[in-house]
Amino acid sequence: MDFLIAPSTDADQGGTLRNIEPDFAAIIAPGLTLAFRDRDRVRLDDRTILGERAARDVWVCGPGAFVVLKALAFDLRGENKDAYDLFYMIRNYGKSVEDVVARLHPLLTEESARRALAVLHRDFHAIDGVGPRRVADFLLGAPDDGIQADVVGFVGRLLDGCETVTS
Repeated sequence: MDFLIAPSTDADQGGTLRNIEPDFAAIIAPGLTLAFRDRDRVRLDDRTILGERAARDVWVCGPGAFVVLKALAFDLRGENKDAYDLFYMIRNYGKSVEDVVARLHPLLTEESARRALAVLHRDFHAIDGVGPRRVADFLLGAPDDGIQADVVGFVGRLLDGCETVTS
């Protein structure tokens, strides 16, 4: 489990650690405050690891904030899983990409959201771009034109939708 903290000074760099106590640190995560603006309440109802029945309502990051956080994480780390998580959310949330756009739209006044869109445009706009290639590598361990084209198409629809609502 990672503990995250929003940047609080101009010197804070995303992905670095902030010592909270001598033996406890949190990762500085630009855009984290958006997860408190775009969130969903989810009911968990099942058995604990000890076999007890438990039900709880928990808040989870919404799709708009998730896209921002994952795009910024991809910019910092370039991990295959970050690229795949972005693609998965954009492709699968709601009924269409437009459902993600609708949740992202209110966040576009924030610099971190605009920076995330710039990362998506830079890294996911071409079939041989780093984003689509890393999704294919995550899924298959190798390039795949079909997967990479799907990534470009879905991310392109998201970017087009965000451009339409901000124009």
